[in-house]
Amino acid sequence: MATVSACSVDSVLRPEVDVGTRTAAISGGGLQNLVPSNPMMTSYPRFTMPRAPTAAMPPGEATCRRELKRLGVDYRDLAPIDDGGACRIDHPVEVSGLSGGIKMKPAATLNCPMAVAFARWTKSELAPAARMRYLSGIDTIRQGSSYSCRRIRGTGVASEHAKGNALDVMSITLENGREIDVRRPGFFAFRQRGLLNKVRADGCRYFTTVLGPGYDADHADHFHFDIKDRRNGYRACR
Repeated sequence: MATVSACSVDSVLRPEVDVGTRTAAISGGGLQNLVPSNPMMTSYPRFTMPRAPTAAMPPGEATCRRELKRLGVDYRDLAPIDDGGACRIDHPVEVSGLSGGIKMKPAATLNCPMAVAFARWTKSELAPAARMRYLSGIDTIRQGSSYSCRRIRGTGVASEHAKGNALDVMSITLENGREIDVRRPGFFAFRQRGLLNKVRADGCRYFTTVLGPGYDADHADHFHFDIKDRRNGYRACR
């Protein structure tokens, strides 16, 4: 049965919004009507220009980027994204690598606080857990969806993906060549099950939402992580 737990969490940097220093944004066609059950089957390349070096940036965003650098994240700044309605990121980043030489494929378009949360979790939880169980570092994290202008299925509510607030992880490839698919492992896959259970449990300390295989059909083949704001600090760990 799905459960919702309230967990303590390391604070995630929140950008300050400076409405006086907006720059021109890339426009698009608004929310998609349906959320695909398998994002890897329906994703498409998005061409996003890098941010001009002289573009103004609020202090909170600059602080967030200093944290990305401290965490060893390989990223670049992108021009603002505005696809209409809730589908926008004023100061997006494109993450292509994480601490320890971990590659992100394809590169993920996120807001900076989400990039920081994912980088912290990977460095402090995922990478050590993989090394402990498989005696190998992580080579690649394969993601299925980062920024995407779409609604939550069956609702008129914009997905956290539409704000750059979410990332879906499909699989993890270790340095020894082993691929760990996040779908529910077989009964005798003890090491894989142990790793995925830890991924799920520890994620609640870094994200406000952790959904994965066993939650519903739309999350049967990936883990969904986001930093959605909720009242009273509640976090959905399912």
